[in-house]
Amino acid sequence: MAIELKDNKFHMFNDEMSYIIEISRQKDLLNSYYGARIDAEDIEIQSNLPGAFFCHADDNAPSYSLSVLAQEYPSAGASDFRSPAYEITNDKGMHTPELKYKSHELVKGKPKISGLPAVYTESDDEAETLIITAADEFYGLEVRLFYTVFEKLNVICRHAEVKNCGKSDMMLNNAQSVSLDFPAGEYEYIHLEGAWVREKHIDRNNVHKGIQGFESRRGASGHTENPFLMFFDKGTNEDYGNVYGISLVYSGNHRFIIEQEAYETVRVQAGINPFEFSFKLSEGEVFTTPEAVLVYSDSGFAKMSHTFHKLYRTRLCRGVWRDKVRPILINNWEGTYFDFTKDKLLNIADAASQIGVELFVLDDGWFGHRNDDCSSLGDWYVNEKKLGCTIAELAEEMNKRGLKFGLWFEPEMISEDSDLHREHPDWSISVPGVKPHLGRHQLILDLTRKEVREYIIGFLTDILNNANIEYVKWDMNRNITDVYSASLPFNRQGEFYHRYILGLYEILETVTSRFPNVLFEGCSGGGGRNDPGMLYYMPQNWASDDTDATERLYIQYGGSMVYPASTVGSHVSAVPNHQVGRISSLKTRGTVAMNGAFGYELDLSLLGEEELNEMKEQIKFYKENRELVITGDYYRLLNPFTSRHSAWMYVSENKKEALVYYVVKTARPSNETVYLQLKGLNPTAKYNVDGKIMTGRTLMNHGVIIDDTEYDGYCRIIRIHNI
Repeated sequence: MAIELKDNKFHMFNDEMSYIIEISRQKDLLNSYYGARIDAEDIEIQSNLPGAFFCHADDNAPSYSLSVLAQEYPSAGASDFRSPAYEITNDKGMHTPELKYKSHELVKGKPKISGLPAVYTESDDEAETLIITAADEFYGLEVRLFYTVFEKLNVICRHAEVKNCGKSDMMLNNAQSVSLDFPAGEYEYIHLEGAWVREKHIDRNNVHKGIQGFESRRGASGHTENPFLMFFDKGTNEDYGNVYGISLVYSGNHRFIIEQEAYETVRVQAGINPFEFSFKLSEGEVFTTPEAVLVYSDSGFAKMSHTFHKLYRTRLCRGVWRDKVRPILINNWEGTYFDFTKDKLLNIADAASQIGVELFVLDDGWFGHRNDDCSSLGDWYVNEKKLGCTIAELAEEMNKRGLKFGLWFEPEMISEDSDLHREHPDWSISVPGVKPHLGRHQLILDLTRKEVREYIIGFLTDILNNANIEYVKWDMNRNITDVYSASLPFNRQGEFYHRYILGLYEILETVTSRFPNVLFEGCSGGGGRNDPGMLYYMPQNWASDDTDATERLYIQYGGSMVYPASTVGSHVSAVPNHQVGRISSLKTRGTVAMNGAFGYELDLSLLGEEELNEMKEQIKFYKENRELVITGDYYRLLNPFTSRHSAWMYVSENKKEALVYYVVKTARPSNETVYLQLKGLNPTAKYNVDGKIMTGRTLMNHGVIIDDTEYDGYCRIIRIHNI
């Protein structure tokens, strides 16, 4: 790993990757190269203009124009007509700044980003950071660009700080975390699209002329678009091709754009969505963008995913649970919904303890007078009439049965029918004098207000201090509408969306720090805020409210592009499935759900001995193998989006053991024999596969033969051990 400055070129590199920035004679920062390792001294700026209508600012270099050159942090309104990385307006209405190189510094390790989640280092030897300062003296604008390069991972972490160095206020209307310019070529991209109960589906497209991309305008990262992009050479697959993964460590409105201009070059940007965004900067004030994590792979999608998985599992997730296997849980939600009593919960707990479950989670409905989703959010006191005991007493009952106890909260929400709303009607997000639009019969608390943040921190602290609660499910079940805050002046209303997220991060930092031994799981109607920003505070996230095994094949496959299995909540639920009505075997449901933080979500007390015994065996198997699922290298073998089958595997770091999962989505009569080619094994090592000894190269090139008669949901788990 090194960062060098030579001949006006910053070269950031490790053994496999190079990122080169050149300071031109005109003091512009040019994006000279990003990709597989090269030698910086061998390349130079390509500035040939193809024709007329190009603007330049240097009469001594008429062929030098920013309208075609690759740039690091391009300006708006100067000589570049492509999408800008930032936009400001000063107090005179001027909005055409142009940043020029001013200075730089090198820092060992990785500086923290104040108030925002980010990847971290545990030792300064892991990474090195370049900080480049660029400025426009006329506007009094200064931007610091941060680049952290890791020694052993093909990772660059980027963010920017925009500072008003002038005497007058300015409005920041756009500030992207990363801007990359790629040379002319044939490219494709993948993003993870979806909807509630259909998150993180693969959408693969050719890059074409003009602007394409995706965004969230919902106040959260969203079910519809995850803040992640794969940009790659056309034809790239799991094992071959150049891939650039961009993941935004942010939980609010985001935007990713890809712009191919007239001469085939491509600009890629990611950051906060400029939609309804403006941030007032007074003299000396600084705005910090969220972090963008860039991962380069020269060997297809799998290598990119391995890098993200290791980085996010060990250098984004934090705390005592970061490296621990997750407890197997039972959640009562789909088993009882709001209709439960203490006796019903204890009956489920009794069955759970007999089959080896380790944690009981009480979901929605335990507080206020909440027996449906129309009331009581904000009134976080136990409904003892319904529950028949205190939360502390219920936790004690679970502990007596050998179970940890967990509790569901939705701290950001407030019901109109609640004591809190009657006492503080101005605490909810709404436009004064206008009837608010409800979602799930609820409003959202205004986290830009200090007193609201203090209230949330206070009640969570009280509850967690007064009961043995070892797990918290943090939910958020609607998106933001009626955007207005009584705490912000008119010229700062454009700051609302971002300040909301900053307020959320402040709450999460405080609460998770006070209760370091509690396992926090993020949730937003499932995957509505399944993003790296939340993983910084909560080491796992409920992937989707859809618990159907077949649908989870798609959701977990798409999510695996960037998120490690250790962060994915995945449960077995009842059949017919409550979301799609499908009937799947318990074996199929268990096979799919074991690929993450495993659990059950149904009424165990209603099941017969045969089903409970099968679950007991599933739990035993998972306990024997969960370390491998959490820490192993993950390989996608068969794509459920393009095949009737789905298959994936985990390989231990030492390549001595592996787990292979195979599921048939839809069977067909007289089905073909499948030669399932494995990946990631030691080619010369010998492995035991169901009692048969085979070499790694045979397993990877010939494959495991699966010639059983198919049925919908047919599945196998194959354990492989080195001999």
